This record gives sequence, structure tokens and C-alpha cells, in this order.
Amino acid sequence: MAPRANWKGYLRLSLVSCPIALYPASSLSEKVSFNRINRKTGNRLKQQNVDSETGEVVPRDDMVRGYEVAKGQYMIVEDEEIEAVQIESTRTIDIDQFVPKDEIDERYIDSPYYIAPDGPVGQEAFAVIRDTIAKLNMVALGRVVLARREHVIALEPKGRGLVGTTLSTASRCSAHRSHLLERTGRCRWCGCSRSERLLLPHPRQSCTGPWRPRSRGSCLPGRQLRQFRNRCFAASAGCPSSG
Repeated sequence: MAPRANWKGYLRLSLVSCPIALYPASSLSEKVSFNRINRKTGNRLKQQNVDSETGEVVPRDDMVRGYEVAKGQYMIVEDEEIEAVQIESTRTIDIDQFVPKDEIDERYIDSPYYIAPDGPVGQEAFAVIRDTIAKLNMVALGRVVLARREHVIALEPKGRGLVGTTLSTASRCSAHRSHLLERTGRCRWCGCSRSERLLLPHPRQSCTGPWRPRSRGSCLPGRQLRQFRNRCFAASAGCPSSG
């Protein structure tokens, strides 16, 4: 089955433009989802919107958006008001800046897309833009409206096409590291300190290596972590370790 484009429009660099299509570079097809069911009957459950005060079920026609202006006080926002302030898409990605790739903070990386020419007409112009970015050996930055929200998108050559990665805004990224590192200097996931990691038989092989998408968010695999902690405990007690 041919992939379906998430977005179609134009890519423009200076006076050169071409029709393009954006395809998602990641998929949720392998994600496992569950439904809530009645244990006794095996039937699927339905959720209902209930008024928090009266407990009555609210009909769909009476459901509106509300913005909380004070504790427990909401201002009704109509659909027309939201549509009036939504960003209109020009269906064009204008490249307006080039930056070194290593200057982009990894915390701002959001969603990747494959970008290809939309039809044979714009293939030559697409190749010109792609090759220009490649010769500069930098990342091109532009803006695109996806899901009614404007995003900065970073473009870089990939084979015969481009990879576009949307970047988060500064307000969505935390500048603090306190939620990643403990004040004690220990790894938050495995509890290992730097000196404890040096006790490993081969610390370079066990704690470092190239990042891979399938890598887990811990310094050591579970079984090896338990063995390591046992060795540390035995060493501190002056007893031989069972391994």
C-alpha cells in the first residue's frame, strides 16, 4: 500500500520552487491499544460527558469549549472565535535560514517527515534545492503550518529526497536538568554514581556506545544492573560476590 501524504504544498528557496509532499517518517501501526470492557458481559464500555455539579449527561449540542479565567470559572469560546485566530496555511515552506546541524539542540527535535517531489513536473527544481542544501553542508530552516499550528521545520538531504524535522518552541522545552539528574550525582535510572560505574569489568563497553532508537532509558540492562549492585554491595561488605 502506497504511503499517504500528511501535507502537500510547495518548497521554495529564493526564486526556485517546486510541489512537494510530506510523508510521516514514523508509524504507530505497531502500537498496542486496549479497550475498556465489562468483565461480566465482555461488552465494550462507552464514556459519557457528565456535568461535574449536577451529574447529568450533557448532550453533544450543549458541549462547548471553555477557558478557565479563575478557579472554577470558565469563559465560553465559540468555534467561530477559534477559527478567526487560526493561522492560515500558505501551503508553502519558505527556506529563510541555514544553520549548522550541531547547533540544533536535540531537546527541540519533534517529528520527522520524508519530503519528496509531488509529481514529475517539479523533480528538477526539487533536485536543485536538495543539492544546494547538500553543498552548503548545513540544515535549512523554514516554516510550515501543520494541524493549524505553525512549526519551524529543519530540512536536510537524505538520498534522493529530504528529511524534514519539526522543531518545538522554547516554551515547550524545559531548560532545567533537575528532572534528569539527582543532586547526589547518581544516575536517576540505575542509581549508579560515577565511581561505582568504574567498578564494572569493562566500563567503556558497559556504559557507553552509539545511541540506537531501540536503546532503553537506562544505563545498564536489568539483569546486569542487579549483578552490578550485588558486586557493589559485596565489595562494600568485604565479601566475595556470587556474580
